[in-house]
Amino acid sequence: MTHIKRALAVTAATGAGAAALMVAAPAASAAPSHAAYNGACGSGYTVVNSTEVGDKGTAYLTYSSATGKNCLAAIRNVAGDPVPMTIYLSRSDTEIHNIYDSGDYRSYAGPIYTDARGTCVDWWGWIGGVRFEKANTNCG
Repeated sequence: MTHIKRALAVTAATGAGAAALMVAAPAASAAPSHAAYNGACGSGYTVVNSTEVGDKGTAYLTYSSATGKNCLAAIRNVAGDPVPMTIYLSRSDTEIHNIYDSGDYRSYAGPIYTDARGTCVDWWGWIGGVRFEKANTNCG
């Protein structure tokens, strides 16, 4: 018996309740989708790098050639109850790491910006306890 015929037989035998469970089951087992960039940095910024943050979300590094600035935003895969999120962005040629955003957020942290013409950038942080880190990237 094919899967479709078997499903129809079960539905007919057990009623609408079984049908509702069968429809809901695939959605519950589906893998979470990865967060798409949401434009948080504003117009003129293009995604130049990204990294998945476990199954929690994605961090996006963007750049504006007009301003020479990089921007960082971390976006959760699924918005919901607030979770701790922190992001940092700095030039790789400095030990000063005072550009950050931190708090309990429902959907994303950031945006944060730094002027990085002629140098590389470091960017790191975490979403709900899952850490990401990139060093000496996007030099230019």
